[in-house]
Amino acid sequence: MPLRIKLTLAFTGVMALLLIAAGIALSVLVAKNLDSTINDGLSARAGDAAAVVSRGRLASTGEPFAQLLSFDGRVLQTTTGAGTRPLLGASSLRRAATGDAIMQRRRAGVDLRLLARPVRARTQRAVLVIGESLAQRERALDSLRVLLVIGGPLALLIASAIGYALAAAALRPVERMRRHAAAVTAAGTSERLPTPATNDEIGRLGQTLNEMLARLEVAFKRERAFVSDASHELRTPLAILRTELELALRGSNHTRAELEDALRSAAEEAERLSNLADDLLVIARSDQGRLPVRPERLEAGPVLERVAGRFRTRARAEGRPLAPDPSPGVELEADPARIEQALANLVDNALRHGQGTVALTARAVNGCVELHVCDEGPGFPPDFLPRAFERFTRADEARSRGGTGLGLAIAAAVAGAHGGSAHAANGQKGADVWISVPAADSY
Repeated sequence: MPLRIKLTLAFTGVMALLLIAAGIALSVLVAKNLDSTINDGLSARAGDAAAVVSRGRLASTGEPFAQLLSFDGRVLQTTTGAGTRPLLGASSLRRAATGDAIMQRRRAGVDLRLLARPVRARTQRAVLVIGESLAQRERALDSLRVLLVIGGPLALLIASAIGYALAAAALRPVERMRRHAAAVTAAGTSERLPTPATNDEIGRLGQTLNEMLARLEVAFKRERAFVSDASHELRTPLAILRTELELALRGSNHTRAELEDALRSAAEEAERLSNLADDLLVIARSDQGRLPVRPERLEAGPVLERVAGRFRTRARAEGRPLAPDPSPGVELEADPARIEQALANLVDNALRHGQGTVALTARAVNGCVELHVCDEGPGFPPDFLPRAFERFTRADEARSRGGTGLGLAIAAAVAGAHGGSAHAANGQKGADVWISVPAADSY
């Protein structure tokens, strides 16, 4: 069932209940007002009739329904409309003897409202009874009921039609957005939904959906770029691996040294493919929010020393000193394997692209521990810094000797999995790259 129909039915149901309640309340209120008017009229007429009875006959009052009764129930005087039988019984007479009493009786097919009042008629005390026909009251109430029975459904019908029109008008922008959303595909995420100019709930919904489409567009572009870059990175080692194997298999006049060189090159490319696959797996898990970390309390100094130890042979061969800072008293809460993986990527980048000494330092800052890797090279180009941690990004071809462009992205993913962040800047002597993770005492 369309939402506008549901809204109209709900509105109609509520309106019907309100109209019924209003009709009942109006009927009761009008009936009470009519009764009050009749009672006030009877009281005023009874006062006039009592003054006449004290000096003359009841018939001269002009009342259609009036009687003068003794306390023992005898009819002392009566009018033509009241008849000769007493209008009040014994119990009613006793009640009227103490003060004004209002009651209803039916006489000759006519419903009467009676007011009984004790009076003095010449030489004796008696009860004066004044009556008023309720026919006019019933006609007024019947007219009101007919008006409510006819006018209520008509008013409900008009209100329902207006409610339907308002619901349809209010939901028309939603329907337009739905049609446009149905036409949006993964290849056309640049499309945006038409939103009303108003700043109401529907307008804000449209803006939120358009913001979501913008995020999806960025995500799809990133995914396509990721697939394209990954394919490009895989193509080169696969091509080299295939070439080396084909050369090794082609002919039988290869020397043992040539075959060993071919196999060694193939093994290097296979290792590169394995490392790239591992890096891609880390990135994929990070995108899904499922990069596993098992935090524990660590001292920063030993972590930096272990990472430096993994690169000491390579650094010595390249003539690049490694300087891990002992960082006494600095403790962090992190997964040791993941943190060392992130730092290893930073050190590898510094050895691959930087110059001079590679310094590893740690310092506590505002409840976090910053793990820095600095070199003494030319640093990053200024326009590269904002996108330094994007996947497959390199500063330039000269700085991309054999790299995949995933090292900094993995470091940022590891830092994010720990609830931290990654940063890059140009220091006084060269590049400064660091990750920030929670300190041990912040847990």
